[in-house]
Amino acid sequence: MNKRMIALVGFLWITVSAIGQGKTTTAQYIETYASIAVREMDAYQIPASIKMAQGILESSSGNSPLARDAKNHFGIKCKKDWNGETYIQDDDEKNECFRKYETVLASYEDHSQFLKKGQRYASLFTLERNDYKGWAHGLKAAGYATNPQYAPLLIKTIEENRLYDLDKPGRAPEFKSPEKETPQPRQTLTQSPEKLPKPRSSGGTDLPDFELRRHGNYGIRERNGVEYVLAQRGDSYEQIAKELDMMGWQLPQYNEADKNRKLGEGEIVYLQPKRRKAQDESYTAKKTESLWDVSQFFAIKVSRLAKLNELGEDARLKPGQTIKLR
Repeated sequence: MNKRMIALVGFLWITVSAIGQGKTTTAQYIETYASIAVREMDAYQIPASIKMAQGILESSSGNSPLARDAKNHFGIKCKKDWNGETYIQDDDEKNECFRKYETVLASYEDHSQFLKKGQRYASLFTLERNDYKGWAHGLKAAGYATNPQYAPLLIKTIEENRLYDLDKPGRAPEFKSPEKETPQPRQTLTQSPEKLPKPRSSGGTDLPDFELRRHGNYGIRERNGVEYVLAQRGDSYEQIAKELDMMGWQLPQYNEADKNRKLGEGEIVYLQPKRRKAQDESYTAKKTESLWDVSQFFAIKVSRLAKLNELGEDARLKPGQTIKLR
């Protein structure tokens, strides 16, 4: 069974956070986990809209310390029947015990079982699967959270992001959030990191591009707030996804590329959706490059670059041509 990965540690994360890097937006969170929520809905009859809304609220869209350090996206505490790893942090009381998971997918699965097996949530499973309002009020009434506004917050999150579409029969496997842009498959090979200039902020300083942590044989790095790895010799999107416990569709989608394209050694492979803008204002092409090359190097969506510069998404650049990045 495939799994999903997110974590961050220590001083490097503090450094990145301090300049506004590394935070996952709500749209990115939805794009990453919607398919898992739908799969869990099919298995446990919990509305995917509710699961996504709870994940967004409980984990601050994957940015809370509990989510990053313990991969716990639903704020589930240890309880007496928990035999796994634990994570201690202050909540309603000081030094409370929370469940810690190896993967985010494990957190999603445990959340499903937590609700399905909990007697106080039994009445929720008599509701229609698309009754997200009933589920929201039922979760609050059953004591899932102490916030008196928990049900209205869940409903607001669902409606603002159109998460109710996830509950519909025959929904697309790759959910389109209001902010999501449809990626166009690319065959163009990206430039190796050393062949393009190091991204710099508008103030002229280098953007953080150091190794944040290790996952198996890969060093997780970050560019423009988007995590990535460097492809190794003979790698494919499928192999990297398997190594990093990701879903098979994610890497081709995040990198706006064909799933079967051959990866070059040292090529950037993004683990999250690219951004809509960079910190720097522009980039001047030094040689013939494609718009996708620039997109891939600066972690900006091709469609956004094309719109900013009034170019076709398959455009090739001329030496000296200036490309707006924000």
